[in-house]
Amino acid sequence: MSIALARPRLVGVRRLVADPALVLSVAVIAVVALWVVLPSAFTAHDPIVGVSAEKLQPPSAAHWFGTDHLGRDVFARVVHGSSLTLLTAGLAIAVGLVAGTILGVLASTAGRFADATIMRFIDVLLAVPAFLISLCIVTAFSPGPLSLGLGVGIASIAVFARVVRSEVLRIRNLDFVEAAFLSGGGYLSVVRRHILPNSLGPVLALVAVDLGAAILAISALGFLGYGAPPPTPAWGVLVAEGRQYLGTAWWMTTFP
Repeated sequence: MSIALARPRLVGVRRLVADPALVLSVAVIAVVALWVVLPSAFTAHDPIVGVSAEKLQPPSAAHWFGTDHLGRDVFARVVHGSSLTLLTAGLAIAVGLVAGTILGVLASTAGRFADATIMRFIDVLLAVPAFLISLCIVTAFSPGPLSLGLGVGIASIAVFARVVRSEVLRIRNLDFVEAAFLSGGGYLSVVRRHILPNSLGPVLALVAVDLGAAILAISALGFLGYGAPPPTPAWGVLVAEGRQYLGTAWWMTTFP
């Protein structure tokens, strides 16, 4: 029996390895994840303090991504900046996922009035560009990773709420959910034990997609000056710092 179970797994692993695009994607994600956990294992240079004698050096064996106008290693700043950027994106995803899930569940299970009220609010959020919502929220508070994560997260609530609502409406009409209610299960109990666990598949897929969008939005806002202040090595800040040197030091912007 163990041999019969092992063969399909081996075939599945071989198929994954045989897909170059999938292998490349997994490799990129693994490298960035290691940057977040162990940045010092990839570079020994200080991301904050530079050497003035080494400023604006092109890419070389000593500095893979070159150096910036203050003599700081650009590769070190990219590696160390990944943790701040990804943690801010994680906060944004957490805000959008939790708030969107609550609104989606209430809209699909709490009656017609709740559904109409919540969905009209969601329509208002969808009518305004997500980047504009993020920009308004960030400018209302002091710029920084916290306000940046909250702003991008609030802008993503509408997408999560619509996906959760559609999945819950599909699940709640299935026989096992009706049986749970008929057997005496309470509202919260049935939602927690039966509806939510069976509705998470598309929601988790949306998390993976929205994480990339959150990183782009956070980097764009950081580029505009609403992220962590210099010399913090956030990805958007790195691109903003290099734009003044595009003619003489293209690597400062290109690699970040």
